[in-house]
Amino acid sequence: MAAHNESTLWRTQNFLRDRRLVERLVSRAKIGPTDVVYDLGAGGGMLTDALARRAGRVIAIEKDAALVARLRARFRGRANVEIRHADILAHPFPRAEYVVFASPPFDTTSAIVRKLRSAAVPPRDAYLALQQEAARRYLGRPRQTLAALLVAPWFSVQIIHRFARSDFAPSPAVDVVMVRMHKRGPPLIAGSAAHLYRNLVVALFVSRKPNVGAASTQLFGGRVSRRLLDAARVDPTSGPSALTLSAWLRLFREFARLPASLRAAVAGAERRLHRKQQRLQKIHRTRVPRDALSRVSRRESASSHLTHPIFATVPDLWIAFPRTIPSVPRISRSS
Repeated sequence: MAAHNESTLWRTQNFLRDRRLVERLVSRAKIGPTDVVYDLGAGGGMLTDALARRAGRVIAIEKDAALVARLRARFRGRANVEIRHADILAHPFPRAEYVVFASPPFDTTSAIVRKLRSAAVPPRDAYLALQQEAARRYLGRPRQTLAALLVAPWFSVQIIHRFARSDFAPSPAVDVVMVRMHKRGPPLIAGSAAHLYRNLVVALFVSRKPNVGAASTQLFGGRVSRRLLDAARVDPTSGPSALTLSAWLRLFREFARLPASLRAAVAGAERRLHRKQQRLQKIHRTRVPRDALSRVSRRESASSHLTHPIFATVPDLWIAFPRTIPSVPRISRSS
């Protein structure tokens, strides 16, 4: 693997033992010859190659210039593969049907999911390799999470593959799974109401109050809060994580009927939370011994007989869970 700039946030690399595993993962995605697939973080192209054998067109996006050069050399002459040198968080998605395959650095997982759910045209399916603990938060079971509520109206989420630690060399210190996010049709919340829904959910979920009754009273006043929760058939003594998705949807529908002056009480809640997360992530990154890890990464890459790295990355700071989680490998697709 090509050397990287010392300032890059690399981690030690883990390697897939079996190329056939990648083929099996792609085969489960039900990708056909008319599909357009976005391979986010294409690495050296192992997954790109597997996708290209099934999809009508593959858009492989990679930020690293050295890897982009390798990808363009490898897929020169493959008419259905397009290599784009870009940041996956900045690159726009199309306004036509597409599928996403990605194993993102886990410090960017929440940003990628946010990008997927807020896209003008969300993907039909998104297949993401995630740390198992993080994946469970998007499932929202056995208790509801803010991360799950911000996705659920637009995507159903399920774990479709559980990696064995022995699938990698060296074995990672955490469990990794592949998640399928399947677009709902129609969505449970209309696109025009999405921003209002997310602000309400964030405002109630991150409140320091002990239950939804107290949180809504703080926002709307006692009389309005009681009327709102009664109409939605929500127990005011329930905590946010105890409410089912259907209860949250009922609550939102009643909230959307309130006068604009009352709805304004939750304005900007999601934006403020996002800014707080970004500040926390920046603080965490300054504590990373980047250069030492970068050198280790290159030594391991040079000594391996395969060049299929699984990058362990800076821990993600998950929505409503302001604690760090262990560094987790991401699947890069090398030859």
